[in-house]
Amino acid sequence: MNRRPIDRGRVAVLALLLALLPASTPVGAETALVHLLALEGAIGPASSDHVTRNIEFAETEGAELFLIRMDTPGGLDASMREMIKAILDAEVPVVTWVGPNGSRAASAGTYILYASHVAAMAPATNLGAATPVAIGGGSPLPLPGAEPAPERPAPEDDPAEDADTVPAPATAMERKVINDAVAYIRGLATLRGRNADWAEAAVRRAESLSAPRALELGVIDLIAADVPALLAALDGREVVLASGPRTLSTANVRLVEIEPDWRSEFLALITDPNIAYILLMLGIYGLILEFYNPGVGIPGITGVICLLLGAYALQMLPISYAGLGLIVVGIGLMIAEAFSPSFGVLGIGGAVAFVVGSVLLLDTDLPAYQLSIPIIAAFAAASGLVCIGTVVLAVRAREAHVVSGREAIVGGEAVALEDFDGSGLVRLAGEHWQAHGTEPVARGDRLRVVALDGLVVEVAPVRPDDERSRAD
Repeated sequence: MNRRPIDRGRVAVLALLLALLPASTPVGAETALVHLLALEGAIGPASSDHVTRNIEFAETEGAELFLIRMDTPGGLDASMREMIKAILDAEVPVVTWVGPNGSRAASAGTYILYASHVAAMAPATNLGAATPVAIGGGSPLPLPGAEPAPERPAPEDDPAEDADTVPAPATAMERKVINDAVAYIRGLATLRGRNADWAEAAVRRAESLSAPRALELGVIDLIAADVPALLAALDGREVVLASGPRTLSTANVRLVEIEPDWRSEFLALITDPNIAYILLMLGIYGLILEFYNPGVGIPGITGVICLLLGAYALQMLPISYAGLGLIVVGIGLMIAEAFSPSFGVLGIGGAVAFVVGSVLLLDTDLPAYQLSIPIIAAFAAASGLVCIGTVVLAVRAREAHVVSGREAIVGGEAVALEDFDGSGLVRLAGEHWQAHGTEPVARGDRLRVVALDGLVVEVAPVRPDDERSRAD
């Protein structure tokens, strides 16, 4: 049998390819993961919980890095600090990117950017304005007796201007809050090797920067137009975690975008100040309705659930206990008006306390965490209508004739059910009564009740003269 000669050149090439195959595609190799989370809108309890839980999840998944895509006007201080604690303790590199174009990292977002292992921005973005909002509504006033502050140059010309030229906050509380915020952000800047002087200016004077200027001043680490460009720029960069330095490898990664789960969405819903306020009011009025009509069950159960949800949401928000106390006092006065009508005195006082307490309920000037005036007005109007209705019903009840009890029986009419002379049966108000009279009575006669002795009525025949006098 003829055999085809072996082509030794082809065999050598095939052997070389087989030898190189394990090196190029190792068995069991896995692509590195990058978890991407979008942090948008005001920072509050829901966003803080969402970020902190997913940083922990990224650690357990062994992700290469945790990427936050941020666009925020700021938020609550307590929620911001919880997020920063999670970032500082993270065993996975946390990269915060302000993007896409047109986004911002204002107020609390600036602190989060400073705390991140890598701070990046898209070209057309900005950061800053990190003055605590509760005292940042107007320009700080100089201390009594202090010299007027000289005019200062534009922020981009002299971002590290001496803080002595900045007007001092007017009150001791304002100074405490400002100094605490300055120390906090300077500590973050020192930890990450970023511009601490500009960070202080952002707090004291609400300075803001564009992305190119922030890169020039050492506030951020890099500028990237989109996420792929950011990952390419991060490849090979070294970051320092709590456990030590780590070099990022982001040349070939799988991007996993983290969507909010039901817990985050539910928490975001109930921690909306208006929703929390509505839940609180529904809970209180549900319990009141249950007390008015005991045994129904539905108002009481609904009220307890709403009250607990509202209380849980409010304890996560910066509430004023004076405002909450005024709301409770106001509702108490309106309830007192219903039980012991004072012709509006208690009701009007309760409505005023209720409205004032609602306006003062949230102890923050952040626009995203303010109660809606129409919602307050709606509940106040409903409560006022209840009080007015209670007063009207009380007046009508005072003027109405008695329709039950001893007073309603005496003077009423009865009909004889049998002939009797002395004692017999009569029908009175749909019931059979024992009757006693001093005159003979025939069956069917109309009788007038003149007295009541226990369960026996004293009766007398109805005469025409009595009917004419009643008509007159």
